[in-house]
Amino acid sequence: MSTQPLILSLSKDAPLRLALVGNPNSGKTALFNLLTGSRQKVANYAGVTVERKEGRFTAPSGRHYALLDLPGAYSLHAASLDEAVARDVCRGFYPGEPAPDVLVCVVDATNLRLHLRFALELRQLGKPMLVALNMADAARKRGIVIDVDALQRELGVPVVETVAVRHDGARALIERIDALAIAPHPPRKMLSASEAVEVDALHAETRRLLAVAVTVPRRTASIDDALDRWLLHPVAGLLTLALVMFLIFQAVYAWATPMMDGIETVTVALGGWVGDVMPDGPLRSLLVDGIIAGVGGVIVFLPQILILFAFILALEESGYLPRAAFLLDKLMFSAGLSGRSFIPLLSSFACAIPGIMATRSIQDPRDRLATIMVAPLMTCSARLPVYALLIGAFIPRQQVLGILNLQGLVLFGLYLAGIVSALIVSWVMKRWRHDRSEHVLLLELPSYRMPHPRDLLIGLWERAMIFLKRVGGIILALTVLLWFLLSFPAPPDGYTGAAIDYSFAGRIGHAMTAVFAPIGFNWQICIALIPGMAAREVAVSSLATVYALSAVDDAAAADALTPIIANGWSLATALSLLVWFIYAPQCLSTLATIKRETNSWRQTAIATGYLFALAYLASLLTFQVASALS
Repeated sequence: MSTQPLILSLSKDAPLRLALVGNPNSGKTALFNLLTGSRQKVANYAGVTVERKEGRFTAPSGRHYALLDLPGAYSLHAASLDEAVARDVCRGFYPGEPAPDVLVCVVDATNLRLHLRFALELRQLGKPMLVALNMADAARKRGIVIDVDALQRELGVPVVETVAVRHDGARALIERIDALAIAPHPPRKMLSASEAVEVDALHAETRRLLAVAVTVPRRTASIDDALDRWLLHPVAGLLTLALVMFLIFQAVYAWATPMMDGIETVTVALGGWVGDVMPDGPLRSLLVDGIIAGVGGVIVFLPQILILFAFILALEESGYLPRAAFLLDKLMFSAGLSGRSFIPLLSSFACAIPGIMATRSIQDPRDRLATIMVAPLMTCSARLPVYALLIGAFIPRQQVLGILNLQGLVLFGLYLAGIVSALIVSWVMKRWRHDRSEHVLLLELPSYRMPHPRDLLIGLWERAMIFLKRVGGIILALTVLLWFLLSFPAPPDGYTGAAIDYSFAGRIGHAMTAVFAPIGFNWQICIALIPGMAAREVAVSSLATVYALSAVDDAAAADALTPIIANGWSLATALSLLVWFIYAPQCLSTLATIKRETNSWRQTAIATGYLFALAYLASLLTFQVASALS
């Protein structure tokens, strides 16, 4: 078979559009990062939440190239939204997306048995194409011998070795693209659906290519076998996974605290400086209490998000994350989820926002949506100030069985209630949609490898920008709105109560008591729920304001509030409020992220509605039972 001619009849100044396409874990994104560096931008494809990554680079010849990193796909017979986007872009059918001039199929040289089949499928499209044999160095280390000339001859397309983790690892690829002749040859005919090679024939052709061009002394490296015997063991593997997750939890809380404290210090200092230099008035209040405090309230979560994504990216790049999903798939599937749901739900213990964003790794759209919908039920760190306040006020400090702390057990019970509720809700969702199909978890277990620092840093930078751009703007606008409700109208001269009581928010709080009285909430709690929509932990300082307290920070507010609510509230009210915060979606940034990730106001409304319904019913039951027993 002769090598397929490539049509590159563009002027030197016109950027040639290249599309990187390949299986997940092929090193495609690492190759994209190597070629484009920081000259890349991330957006979404029109109408969907799938990420669109495009960058540019200039070859030594001076020719400019536009490079598109398509979502990972196992087949052109799309089983997920990612695969559908990759298929349509490759074919030139995606609306508003120019067709690529050349397809660069990236394959893992250590796992050609899987990756070559997809390359054969892409070849059927009849488009100009070349194959990048990535991780060629790792293949050589394992004793895998690849006859590049024979593979190129049999495939009928150019084949080039690349090593995406090396500085010059794409030199041969660039030279091959740059040296392509400009020729008026017609492209190969795209096969129709009836002419397309069937799956069995693709597998047979893959086996033939391997026999002709590849010599594999062993199926996997001995180190992979040794690690998998431990990490995929039904007992030892789960214990190892539990230890890894414990370390991630510790790191997210411990490592992020100094950075979060630093952000809060800068925010307070900036607000104080602006407050000192500006005269008192609405504009000063808007800048200090609205914009500065609102932006600071969003950015303060960034250290947790970056640390969490650093671990997720490192686990993914190392090849361990698919193995964790494999271990937990059976357990998660029984609850209506999949093994891929585990990491996003784990992420939600720090903050539901990165957890929801992490669902992009879930290929099945139904499993992804179910995970998004239950992620807010995980007990995020923003709930802790409220939990600490109420537990400290109403739960005595005493020992249970001589070694366990009662307050600690209550806190653990709140976390456990969120986990169990998430599993129950996902199970109900599966039954509600009458999903009886067996959702097979298709996972490639890639070879273990060390994550490359460049790819981790680029990935973290992308996540930071996505978080700040997609969530920060919405939260800023909503914070300004809440500031307005809390600040206007100003109380008349001589008013001795809390200013918030006279504001629009205060009036709304009094009106809300008609709805929330059955669950034990007084008007002070109702008012605190309004600013608490920006962030759950704001409810503590809001309660302090309602009770006309003056506190420098949340900790001081909690110390002052404890005796007041302990004497003024019933135990039934406190328990009802605790249960309310397990379920209520009082975090506008989480709802905004659900909207961004699902691209659907309907799904956002469903999530908001069912969470509020759960919160109200659970609090109603708690309050009525506790009141009857007290």
